[in-house]
This record gives sequence, C-alpha cells and structure tokens, in this order.
Amino acid sequence: MEKLAQYIKSIEIDSLWSNRRHIKWQLRPDVNILSGSNGVGKSTIINRSAAHLKVMRDGLVTRNPEQGVSITFYPEDATHITFDLIGSVDRPILNSELLEKISGANVRTELDWQLYHLQRRYLNYQVNIGNRIISLLTSGNPDDQRLATELTKPKKMFQDLVDDLFAPTGKTIVRDSNEIFFNQYGETLSPYILSSGEKQLLVIMLTALVMECRPGVLFMDEPEISLHIEWQQRLITLIRTLNPNVQIILCTHSPAIIMDGWMDAVTEIEDIIEE
Repeated sequence: MEKLAQYIKSIEIDSLWSNRRHIKWQLRPDVNILSGSNGVGKSTIINRSAAHLKVMRDGLVTRNPEQGVSITFYPEDATHITFDLIGSVDRPILNSELLEKISGANVRTELDWQLYHLQRRYLNYQVNIGNRIISLLTSGNPDDQRLATELTKPKKMFQDLVDDLFAPTGKTIVRDSNEIFFNQYGETLSPYILSSGEKQLLVIMLTALVMECRPGVLFMDEPEISLHIEWQQRLITLIRTLNPNVQIILCTHSPAIIMDGWMDAVTEIEDIIEE
C-alpha cells in the first residue's frame, strides 16, 4: 500500500567519485544547506537524490534504480514523497522553436520551460482552491466560511511578496489573470521576458505556492545564481512563508543564503563523507 512521506530523514550515496566516497547525510525536516568547495560533489548529491526519488515515484525502483542511492523517509513505512527539483542556470534550449510551437509561449531557455510547466500547475492550483472554497461556502457550517477565507490567503500573500520583490523595477502581478503576467508602467509583460534572476525567483516562489502548504521536498542546486544579495538573504524565509511544511535541501556557495538565521542548517560536505 502506498504511503506519502512527510520528509526525508537521510540520504546515502555509494560510489560518489568512482567508488572513492560514501555519503551519509542525516537531514532536518525543515532546512538543509550543503556547503563545500567547487567539484566536491554537492550538485551530484542533489541531482542523484532527486533522480532516485523520480524513479521511486514512477514505480520503477525494482527495474531501474538510481544505483548507489538509499533514501529513508519519515514515517519509515512511507513509499514515496512529493518533490521538486529547481535548476538555476538559464541555458538556452537547443530546440526552443519546437518548444515554442508546442507551448504557444516564448519558451527559449531552461527557466522558461520550468515557468511554462508552473503556469499549468498554477492554473490547477487555482481550480483546486476554488472548488474547495465553493464546497466550504455551500456546506451550511458557519466555521467553514472562515476556512474558505483562509484558503484565499496564500495566493494573495504570493502576489504581495512578488510585488514587493519586484518593486524597484515597477513590476506588479496582474491580479485578475489566471496566468502569471506583470504590469510595468501600463504595459503587460509575459514572465518569459523577465531577467534571469527574476525568472529564477518566480520559479522558486511559484513552486512553493502550488505545493498548497503540503509536506514535500524542494531540491535546489545553487539557487543563488542570478539572484542579487537581498533576494539571496530572504530566499529561505520567502519559501517557508509560502509553505511552512516544505523540506528544503539545497547546495550553495553563497554566505548570504544563511544570513537570515539559517547558520545551524549548514552541513559541510566533508562532514558527511566516508572514504
């Protein structure tokens, strides 16, 4: 019987760096930040862990496991977990013209492609929330009306936070649209023409929102790339404001990421390596 996990307790990886290193990482349920020098395997740990979870989610564990990776959940009898992996480099996509034909949007980079999928999830999120609100308002229970009001708050919080973050450039979210668009001095802008840093931040915050405050894991590989220092400092707090139940697992080179009270969440990669 399938059972959804609340968070990851530990990650073990054999054969990192051609059989020379064994990784054993005990995780916190809230925030986990992996630090270390270039080339020591931080991104490899993040990406191999996410690849293994994808195999588990797709039901392929017995046929095609991500070799050498072992993940334990809480609770221990859980079989899988909800997760997202967010990349950070805004590389051009080789077949961008084909993707643009498929999507009907100006999808030309990897961040554009992530945004395109998130737009679809954002629409589903709004439908789900709308249906729950209607059910509560028609239940006849006075307490349910209060609960219905609570359901509208995360989306407004997301919009308010994005408006605040983008205020220096005069961009605000168009609030009467079912998709993400921006207004800038009277002009409507697609999210695909934002700067790399703006797209990166939008991808992260949208992902946190559409999780609907449910437990899950957010993997991020050097999310500070393209983000200016103030956004780096606020990043973890922003994510956990939108979803306080998310478990964050990231690797970084930026000291700014931990400056908002997350110093004790840092693990040096040398401390989880067994030769």
